[in-house]
Amino acid sequence: MKIDKGLFQLDFTDHHAVLGLPVDADAKQVRKRYLKIARKLHPDSFASASEIEKKQASEFLSKLVNPAYEKLSQEKEFTEYNIVLQLKGQQLKQQPDTWQVDGAAARQMLTSSNIEQLYTTSLKSLAEQQYETLEATLELIGQLSELNLVYLMRKAAEGQPATRPQASSQAASATSQSPASSQSTQTPATPTTPRRRQNVIESYLNRAKEFEDKQDYNRAILELREALQSHPKNARCHHQLAGVYMRKGQPKMAKIHLAKVVELSPESDLGKSAQRRLDNLEPKSISGRQEGSKGSERQQPASKTRGGLFGLFGGKKN
Repeated sequence: MKIDKGLFQLDFTDHHAVLGLPVDADAKQVRKRYLKIARKLHPDSFASASEIEKKQASEFLSKLVNPAYEKLSQEKEFTEYNIVLQLKGQQLKQQPDTWQVDGAAARQMLTSSNIEQLYTTSLKSLAEQQYETLEATLELIGQLSELNLVYLMRKAAEGQPATRPQASSQAASATSQSPASSQSTQTPATPTTPRRRQNVIESYLNRAKEFEDKQDYNRAILELREALQSHPKNARCHHQLAGVYMRKGQPKMAKIHLAKVVELSPESDLGKSAQRRLDNLEPKSISGRQEGSKGSERQQPASKTRGGLFGLFGGKKN
């Protein structure tokens, strides 16, 4: 089930495109659309279909539609996902050479002066066809994601939010509570904000670690730099980014981020660890030098010292 269009080409699963929804859809829209698709893909709807079609419908439901609904219907997941969407919009604006669109509607949206209407009508038209013919479903999801990509990029360029997380959270609460009780819970509680922010940071750190383990250092760096766009004073992000730069063979960049860790959190264990790594980045003198020959001391590179920065970040010792 490979999709390589729209936001999917950025290694991002576009759950809105899977459900055929705009990126500002609220919880009621999400549930209504999900139920419609689930009924269409239910085994009863394919009672007279071939075994291949039955299997295809089952896979679409279990591997695409159900995960998309879970992500967009749970408040915690939804909040995190919306934040990532906004960051993707900034990335699209700042790095236009990393993506492309092929669909006629998406290309038209790039320069349209009435983007809202074009986005709504184009998305609705594609969504109506989305699960009618299963052979075309993945292609249509890709085209829907292209619309979402351009919309996010245009909104970021205009300095406007593309999503409405608060309104969506209110709608989610309203679907699970009585009208009387929902009035007191429409505004998200302030104490949950740091926890949500921490969850978002953890997601970036985990994804970056996965890319780093695969030696895909460019993507790991991209994840961590995106995290730092919204959380520039997070010492853990700087610390992990320094490690990735060292593995990629860019010690100068690593040194910048290690210094930032020390600046942000000098008394913490993380800050002290960063300081030790900075110290080890400095060249070490060759052991066994003779006394009185201070002016002729030779130094060996930091990358060859035992316990140097490569070793500290998990690299092999020379």
